[in-house]
Amino acid sequence: MYAAHYKLREPPFSIAPDPAFLYMSSRHQEALGHLLYGTGQYGGFVQLTGEVGTGKTTIVRTLLAQKLDNVDIAMIHNPRQNEVEFVASILDELGVDYPGRSSDPSGHSIKTLVDALNQLLLASHAAGRRTVLIIDEAQNLPTPVLEQVRLLTNLETTKEKLLRIMLIGQPELVELLDRPELRQLASRITARFHLTPLTFTETMQYIIHRLHVVGGPSDLFTDPAMRRVHHYARGIPRQINIICDRSLLGAYARGLRAVTPAIVDQAAIEVIGSKPRSSVSGWLASRLRPRAVPLPWVESALAIAALLIAGVLLNQTLNGGNKPAVKPVAVAATVAGTTVAAEQPKLAPAPPPAPVAAPSLSGVGALQATAQPLPAVMSRLIGLWQPGLSIPRGQNVCRALAGNAIDCYKGDASWDELRQMNHPAILTLEFEDGSRQFALLRAVDGDTAIIDSADGPLRLPLSTLDPLWNSEFLMLWQRPIEETQIDAQTRGDSILWLRRILAKAEGKTLSGALPTNYGPDLKAQLQRFQTARGLPADGIAGTRTLMLLGNLSPKPGTPSLEDAP
Repeated sequence: MYAAHYKLREPPFSIAPDPAFLYMSSRHQEALGHLLYGTGQYGGFVQLTGEVGTGKTTIVRTLLAQKLDNVDIAMIHNPRQNEVEFVASILDELGVDYPGRSSDPSGHSIKTLVDALNQLLLASHAAGRRTVLIIDEAQNLPTPVLEQVRLLTNLETTKEKLLRIMLIGQPELVELLDRPELRQLASRITARFHLTPLTFTETMQYIIHRLHVVGGPSDLFTDPAMRRVHHYARGIPRQINIICDRSLLGAYARGLRAVTPAIVDQAAIEVIGSKPRSSVSGWLASRLRPRAVPLPWVESALAIAALLIAGVLLNQTLNGGNKPAVKPVAVAATVAGTTVAAEQPKLAPAPPPAPVAAPSLSGVGALQATAQPLPAVMSRLIGLWQPGLSIPRGQNVCRALAGNAIDCYKGDASWDELRQMNHPAILTLEFEDGSRQFALLRAVDGDTAIIDSADGPLRLPLSTLDPLWNSEFLMLWQRPIEETQIDAQTRGDSILWLRRILAKAEGKTLSGALPTNYGPDLKAQLQRFQTARGLPADGIAGTRTLMLLGNLSPKPGTPSLEDAP
């Protein structure tokens, strides 16, 4: 509809995995390099993970579009199969005519199918060909099928594997392979790569790239509008496409020449809601896991494979010769350096910093100069709650903290809402250069925020932080009751606690025997509390309601935003 109006050859933001639109960020280049390595002579077992919509399938399609000499590929799109169906699907993909192929594969013997596959692989190896198995959506593979995958890696000669395997999946694949019963399979993976979202600068390049592929102008989205797209999409290409497509439709409907931030805001609300997902939660869920380190020869092969991408891209023609105005980032000289994340340091809380003189820089400059990685900031936050607490290496932080009666709470908020929750929090800050930083908000004093930096307390006006903070936060708190929420089904001591704490909030004192059920009177009282504090008056004491109620009777030593260092 809007394509003709803006003189575009086709809609630029389709969510179909079209390789012609592939924007090769440095991480996408590395991901493709891993897959190319997996098809090579010494390729073995490759794992590629990434959040939904980061471009995994598009990278696989780009790999399949390459002219790979002497390579046969079997692509499994449906992992929801049993062992027999799985091996039969591989044979079908490779065109093997095994006995009874036209009948129901569930009636076949797994031995017959594996023997047929082994014969094919030996024949292909003798002819100088390599066979690659790509399994998409691998996080959905049943455990018995994953064990069959491991057994297929045993098909080998004395010098090399006959079947090269690529597992493509969401971050849940990492958790799946962390299970003790799958440790043998996980130990055979020779290269891993996790595809992360785009930075703000890359998001701008991505939008401009797709517009140029279809012959559109680079200023169809204003810079502030692209910043809003990145804010809502969190750098996820699929979300960028959805928001940009709806934004162009909204601009067309209003007769505008370019997309404005207000248009993007409305588009985001319509398609994904107004609150983007938390990148801090992604770090907590997936970054604190041990990674297998490739052998030195694997690192060299990965680097060579990634460097081959540059030649592939130079020969690639996009839609009649149109090239993006923003060139892809050059391939790094060494891929292996970022191939495998270094083991995260042990999260031993750092001692609280003593007040020191302010840095020579001020404002945003001082904030950037004292930047720390997220594990270090998280360590400082943990130290405010339980000094001396250490998290064993490789454990999920929030899961480990829950065992110490501390809960994580992640979400989006305003400054007023942070003041209400009244606990130190990690804020996600995004700078004009596209960089992202995590800052520990230690206290709020009037219109001034106190950031607990590596160089000591740093005082900054809220007006300075406001343009940088994307409203995302991570906070620790202690649950005042055992239940995760109180509602109409709750009974017993939690109801008694709720009655007493609500009475305290209203300045009342209760005496005598109290009902232990959740009645209409208690619900109405809870709704009054929620309304007075700007919470949804649903009559359910969820996380934020419980947090505010708990603040009425905090435990000794509970850190708050009122405790200025």
